[in-house]
Amino acid sequence: MPCMMGCLALFFPRVVIVLVWVFSHYFDVYQTKLWPLLGFLFMPVTMLAYALAINANGRLDGMYLVIFIIAVLIDLGLIGGGAHSTRRGRRSVR
Repeated sequence: MPCMMGCLALFFPRVVIVLVWVFSHYFDVYQTKLWPLLGFLFMPVTMLAYALAINANGRLDGMYLVIFIIAVLIDLGLIGGGAHSTRRGRRSVR
């Protein structure tokens, strides 16, 4: 089951965030409600990676830091990739 949630998190991170929030106390690592809301809107994979690191290790270091950095790169790549393909598509239409 955790492996399936990990695979789903890469394809549908917001769905996984809602499911984890409803069925567990995994996001209690955040002190306020603002950070999970911002994470849900802008960087969902990074939010899941941070919660994993804090719940499993207690701090962000070692292998969990590597996972966190990869999650940031995935989130930034998804955002930038969409804008790049949109610009490229408009240019070829002209």
